[in-house]
Amino acid sequence: MLIEILQSILLGIVQGITEWLPISSTGHMILVNEFLHFMESNDDFRNLFLVVIQFGSILAVVTIYFHKLNPFSPKKTDIQKRETWTMWLKVLAGCVPAGIIGLLFDDFIDTVLYKWYVVAATLIIYGFAFLIIENMNKKPKIESIEGMSYKTALLIGVFQMLALIPGTSRSGATILGAVLLGTSRYVATEFSFFLAVPVMLGASGLKILKYFMGNGLFGTEETIILLIGMITAYVVSIFAIKFLMGYIKKHDFKPFGYYRIILGVLIILYFAFVGL
Repeated sequence: MLIEILQSILLGIVQGITEWLPISSTGHMILVNEFLHFMESNDDFRNLFLVVIQFGSILAVVTIYFHKLNPFSPKKTDIQKRETWTMWLKVLAGCVPAGIIGLLFDDFIDTVLYKWYVVAATLIIYGFAFLIIENMNKKPKIESIEGMSYKTALLIGVFQMLALIPGTSRSGATILGAVLLGTSRYVATEFSFFLAVPVMLGASGLKILKYFMGNGLFGTEETIILLIGMITAYVVSIFAIKFLMGYIKKHDFKPFGYYRIILGVLIILYFAFVGL
């Protein structure tokens, strides 16, 4: 069990870093697991772990943005409380497309798309997309979530839907979509964080429900491994979120685009000459 605990800590670190940076947490988790062979004797739990560990990352967003996300805060005026409710309605509007498609195609995505070559392709494709969009250098028209329309929020949700394909990056897809739709990098990134809360909660809940229906409750060992992974992801996510929000105040997303392209090429080379 010690090996599995150490592996869950490593996966928690990878999850915490890559969930919020636009480089695909799912893609990295799949690829890291190719080397770790985590919980090989229990495929159902491993697949559950790789999704539910994201719950730790969600808690990091809630922790950092608790005041902004809380419509009941006594420190807010009535106007600010109404603005918070409006923000949540925009977030929910943005979650609709991915929620519908995720429910309809969850099994297909798990069985068909969770492959190394899908991850490599999407890493490269969206890496070039980041470079192209940054080179367009569009002046943002939306400088706050309050200034974002429901239509824009829904369209950002359509871009988020693309992230159901492993390797795309949920944050990457939503940030790219938001920037294309005229938001600033800062607003695009922050809104991407908020969109993650209901989407990842829903994905985690769906995985847990399916696991319980097919396998029953977790054993003690599985519970400990899952909790350690989530706690690790939570702590690392705190630092990753703060880093990214500080970074984008002075820099663009091009380095992430280059990283994605290089990683995608390395994955192809590895599986072409070593991994197969």
